[in-house]
Amino acid sequence: MSRTPDLSLPDLSRTRAVVTGGSDGLGLRLVTRLAAAGAEVVLPVRNRTKGEAALAGVRREVPGARVSLRDLDLSSLASVAALGETLVAEGEPLHLLVNNAGVMSPPQRQTTADGHELQWGTNHLGHAALVHHLLPLLRESRARVVSQVSVAAASGQIVWDDLDAERSYDAMRSYRQSKIAMGLFGLELDRRSRAGGWGVTSTLSHPGVAPTSLLAARPEVGRSRDTTSVRVIRLLSRIGLAGTPDSAALPALLAATAPDAGGRLYGPRGPGHVGGAPAEQRLYRPLRDEAEAARVWELSVPAPPAGR
Repeated sequence: MSRTPDLSLPDLSRTRAVVTGGSDGLGLRLVTRLAAAGAEVVLPVRNRTKGEAALAGVRREVPGARVSLRDLDLSSLASVAALGETLVAEGEPLHLLVNNAGVMSPPQRQTTADGHELQWGTNHLGHAALVHHLLPLLRESRARVVSQVSVAAASGQIVWDDLDAERSYDAMRSYRQSKIAMGLFGLELDRRSRAGGWGVTSTLSHPGVAPTSLLAARPEVGRSRDTTSVRVIRLLSRIGLAGTPDSAALPALLAATAPDAGGRLYGPRGPGHVGGAPAEQRLYRPLRDEAEAARVWELSVPAPPAGR
């Protein structure tokens, strides 16, 4: 497997992008690459100190980068709505939304500010609500939406009668479910856009397997030390048997810029799709059920207020 795949990006100087989860890891690589291609990039962050450090790093690497922070906690639907109101009020076009942020495998079940299981509420419901609030801007600019799923979404299913894992919590099952739902929602967005003439193109990407902060020590999700999995992934990455943060960012960049990308999935094309150069891939089996996708959409998009 090549350790140094790359991707040439088009001129994005007329593009305004929003990237969630852009303050570290592969999200920060996404922000840096988009800024280097000329895009204006907005980073919605929960931790302003961490966000300021990320901006400083981008500006060191890309002098003159057009990057800025906004506030967002995806585990709070009120915070998601506030960001949507802020961006709409700014009145600037929005050409690209990358739903990249995520939380993975808290050892114990945790809940969001709205009472949802943390992974379901953050990875899926938070991003679905963000798309909903930004849809007027996305439609106006005929934007591209990229939703970052996972190789975990290649198997499993949505547990419809226990979405918030109240009866039985399994960390990986809940993570897998959140990523399947995120993928189904992204595909349904593309179908509804085409049917309704919205002009929005929605596509999916996955980063393969790379050493990021998802499985590292994260006290905020109850993990005080690095997992064995992330230590193994770091070793595999060093010897070229898994991806790197740089290579893991490439599928999302391809999904963001490839022509005719709607309704497609992009990921690494190396052995096992864990690393290597980015390429289009066959949709995972759990993502192919259009009835499931419509059900996810109806569950995830708030009903309009009465009288509208």
